[in-house]
Amino acid sequence: MPFTDPTSGYKCYRRAVLEEIPLDRISSNGYAFQIETIHYAWRLGFRVVEIPIVFEERRAGSSKMSRSIVLEALWMVWRLLIQNRLRRRPSGTNPRSIASRKDSEP
Repeated sequence: MPFTDPTSGYKCYRRAVLEEIPLDRISSNGYAFQIETIHYAWRLGFRVVEIPIVFEERRAGSSKMSRSIVLEALWMVWRLLIQNRLRRRPSGTNPRSIASRKDSEP
């Protein structure tokens, strides 16, 4: 996937995109669901845009990230990498335009 950080920031999906993503196949319980969801959108050919954010380190409190959530996210990245190597998206394919689809709603 050509993204620098699929787990930070806000996510906005058009309805048409979510209707095509097989949400019942999302297997992650932690933050890795964000990686899976954006991966499906990208694999289906939808346009994904990243807008960089500045992430400030925590100054107080403690993280809610458990070891199992971190391991799940790492495993998901490797699993998707292997899937992408086996089922490469054809180069030169243009992102799908969902704005022109008749069933697309804002």
